[in-house]
Amino acid sequence: MAVHEATQQAISGLQHQRLWNYFADISQIPRESGNEEGVRNYLTAFAQEHGFTSFIDTAGNVIIKAPATAGMEQIPSLALQGHMDMVCVKEVGYDHDFSRDPIILERDGNWIHARKTTLGADNGIAIALILDLFSDPKAAHGPLEAIFTVSEETGLEGAFHLDASLIDSRKMLNLDSEEEGVFYIGCAGGVEVRANIPRTTSIARSAEIPLEVTVDGLLGGHSGGEIHKQRANAITCMARTLLAVSDEMDLRLVCIDGGTKRNVIPSVCTATILIPRNMQEKAISLVNSMYKDIKKEYAQADPDVRIRVSQKDEHQVSASSVADSFQLIAALLLTYHGVERMSQTIAGIVETSSNLAVIATDDTAFTLITSHRSSVLSARDMVARRTVLAFETAGGTCTLENPYPAWTPDPNLPLAQFCATAWQERMGEDAEITAIHAGLECGIINSLIPGMDSVSLGPNLEHVHATQERVAIDSTGKIADFLRHLCTVIR
Repeated sequence: MAVHEATQQAISGLQHQRLWNYFADISQIPRESGNEEGVRNYLTAFAQEHGFTSFIDTAGNVIIKAPATAGMEQIPSLALQGHMDMVCVKEVGYDHDFSRDPIILERDGNWIHARKTTLGADNGIAIALILDLFSDPKAAHGPLEAIFTVSEETGLEGAFHLDASLIDSRKMLNLDSEEEGVFYIGCAGGVEVRANIPRTTSIARSAEIPLEVTVDGLLGGHSGGEIHKQRANAITCMARTLLAVSDEMDLRLVCIDGGTKRNVIPSVCTATILIPRNMQEKAISLVNSMYKDIKKEYAQADPDVRIRVSQKDEHQVSASSVADSFQLIAALLLTYHGVERMSQTIAGIVETSSNLAVIATDDTAFTLITSHRSSVLSARDMVARRTVLAFETAGGTCTLENPYPAWTPDPNLPLAQFCATAWQERMGEDAEITAIHAGLECGIINSLIPGMDSVSLGPNLEHVHATQERVAIDSTGKIADFLRHLCTVIR
């Protein structure tokens, strides 16, 4: 496969070169959720090249089976699992088409990141780790199965529809975690709220002037794995800013658009508003005053936040009424974003959270998406219901979408303790067994395959689901070595 010159330079000379070659290959293939055909073809071609059996189930998941190496035929089969799709986010103004353009890799010391886009190490690094292990002629192992799922990032759809009859293993290593030496045995469940708030509009009057307000510069990030970092939400910042203006003058919304994905903390939001022409200087002053407040509030968690205001061209525009505009702004501020409750059973872990993820405008409606996670099903459903009530105050109709269950931790299952002991023996470091607030596919797959015992692990990743996403080179190598060690001792 032809690899972009900059990508090739980024991985050149690294240890575990075969692994990074696979990651570079995967980075050349568009694989936004729902567009996994290219990477699926790549995986089945890999299986054919190495003489492995492969299957594609009706959901589009790929299963590859590698036979045991000589003398290890009696070891029970072990599954390694990751997902094919990635979250696709790019910097504002960067010319990149995720349906056709490759992800361009760059190296910064011990880190690999992408050029102005998400990296896709979530979960492309899992694919690379698995292919590296399967294709290593020196690796010793029992029977192995690779499970590559589709559309994990948009509701864990591949896991829900996995053909369990194709899976022989009853031990599974999910490689979709982001901290080396930490073994996860549980995760939060989730559900989304989609709201449609109808709007009627009228043409701008001569006494009105359009202004554009932009919130950007935020870190964003994974709405599960990074929600506890208290980063700013661009949509919430926008609602606060517009409320400050509407408290002092009539404000009519032309449009408001922000966020990209349900599981990404929104880092950009733009709005066009109509205000009285004679109040322009006052409006600009109010926006700038709110910017100073928010900049101060998020000086540590989101230091590069920006709020800008500028006059728009006075071409004919239509806007919602003052009352309807206020109702929408109020609904956005009534919609909670952030950590709702910390776990009462696992110290330091988020139990319940909400992410005000996406807002979009067209001629007839505002569309909003929120994402809610919790390890407690009743808490998940309550925060989703509360969000529905907030949107209904603005005349919205709501649906609940993409529910998935929590993976309830069971510290008595043997695989996690086995992995932690093996980590200490191999790496000379203590391992941690815990749960994570982000969603993982293990609980779903466990429910489909009776007797399956799963653990999630992975190398150090940072800022996943954001353009700052990066993966540690040395940590990835440690995980590759550990997988080989685990294959020789697991029983």
